[in-house]
Amino acid sequence: MPTMDDVLEKVGEFGWFQKQAFLTLCLLSAAFAPIYVGIVFLAFTPDHRCLSPGVAELSRRCGWSLAEELNYTVPGPGPAGEPFPGQCRLYEVDWNQSALSCEDPLAGLAANRSHLPLGPCRHGWLYDTPGSSIVTEFNLVCDDSWKVDLFQSCVNVGFFLGSLGVGYIADRFGRKLCLLATTLISAISGVLTAVAPDYISLLLFRLLQGLVSKGSWITGYTLITEFVGPGYRRTVGILYQTAFTVGLVLLSGLAYVIPQWRWLQMTVSLPTFLFILYYWLVPESPRWLLSQKRNTQAIKIMDHIAQKNGKPAPADLKMLSLEEDVTEKLSPSFADLFRTPHLRTHTFILMYLWFSSSVIYQGLIMHVGATSGNLHLDFLYSALMEFPAAFIILITIDRVGRVYPLAVFNLMAGTACFIMVFISHDQHWLNIGVACVGRMGITIVFQMVCLVNAELYPTFIRNLGVMVCSSLCDLGGIITPFLVFRLMEVWQGLPLMLFAALGLIAGGMALLLPETKGVALPETIEDAENLRRKAKPKEKTIYLQVQTSELPGT
Repeated sequence: MPTMDDVLEKVGEFGWFQKQAFLTLCLLSAAFAPIYVGIVFLAFTPDHRCLSPGVAELSRRCGWSLAEELNYTVPGPGPAGEPFPGQCRLYEVDWNQSALSCEDPLAGLAANRSHLPLGPCRHGWLYDTPGSSIVTEFNLVCDDSWKVDLFQSCVNVGFFLGSLGVGYIADRFGRKLCLLATTLISAISGVLTAVAPDYISLLLFRLLQGLVSKGSWITGYTLITEFVGPGYRRTVGILYQTAFTVGLVLLSGLAYVIPQWRWLQMTVSLPTFLFILYYWLVPESPRWLLSQKRNTQAIKIMDHIAQKNGKPAPADLKMLSLEEDVTEKLSPSFADLFRTPHLRTHTFILMYLWFSSSVIYQGLIMHVGATSGNLHLDFLYSALMEFPAAFIILITIDRVGRVYPLAVFNLMAGTACFIMVFISHDQHWLNIGVACVGRMGITIVFQMVCLVNAELYPTFIRNLGVMVCSSLCDLGGIITPFLVFRLMEVWQGLPLMLFAALGLIAGGMALLLPETKGVALPETIEDAENLRRKAKPKEKTIYLQVQTSELPGT
């Protein structure tokens, strides 16, 4: 008897309907980029120095250039352990006193400047930037620099806390309802972030956006992979993630044009209110409807897909139903992810792969930002490396499958991080080049693990499985800012050594997963458990059966 995939072959695996749904959902993927890595521009830290009352007036009176003003009034290199005192300390000098000369105003106060007392920046800071960021507005520098790490960790805390809840809602109440609710809340919280009056409210709105935004991205991914046939499933999954890369490229351009962080945040948030149009543009997943015994609605949507694709609906379409548990609906449960030996093994491996991918991916972005010569260009160069990553996946995934590329590119990312440890910081372009190779490798891993994750779980817990496993990605995102910047204070190559170890271990663990190339999406736990068998998994999960009555609620 035909499966759901067999029906899609008749009505169109990737016809006009699927193309329209794919393009509209790709907008959602692109809009997720500013949320995920927007901190690079929203919280950039420009060159800064303490605001010293009287210095500006003295500089005008003496006709100093900016370089002369800095030379005369800002502390130079300090003792070990305090490499940038000029950014966080000031001379304890009354710059308003008339006795100060214009040639060397400090010469009359001490024979050696190092003998002058230094104090904290009690009056604030001056920032050398034409724009603004949360750092410049809320003075998140020096002793408060850790608050920038907290800002990024906060959105990842939201991702982590929202993973289980949003995944359950999508599997229990439907992909479409979950998509509409999360996109609306994300849009509102994005606008509130742009108008946040203080740092605490900024964190709260950022946390709220994190609670729902990743859920909407994953739900869109699940929807599009369930709409298409097996021959196009991996392609649309990869291209959906490539739309995220388009969002990265657009973000770098917008940040260059709009250097003020509040206007930039507002610009990327307001268009997301248009996602409410998904109510009319995107239907519910017929696979999910069948798993919930809402057969009549699933049949209606499949008939709509056939009409959109210009194909006749199969004569026996109205008899589509699920094979097992015909008397009750399949309800998702967290325990199902660990119910059988193979599912349990898959879940633990996927959790680690998500964790290591997140730490390496975000860590490389932060490391490049910390050593960047040009923030916008370096971000753009590394983002552009994600396009060849998608191309490499498309040309290799059907030839060698999922598992071997997943292992090889984990090893490549880890090796690149290890090599970066031994590159001198003076060789900026070589450092950026190797970092881009690592970025390409870990991007391939990220796209592959998302694809494999969706293919290893049955329909009724697929979204929950992706959300639970990818929650370890969020845990990695929570700790990565602190790992990168705090470990760099100990030794600049230490975080890179950690990334290398994570990548090499992940490469070995990936080989323990079953190959899913050319395999039908599992519909039941039994199907998912049989994926490790060398024989082709059972395909007749969804078949045609004469129904004598409608189920309640259909």
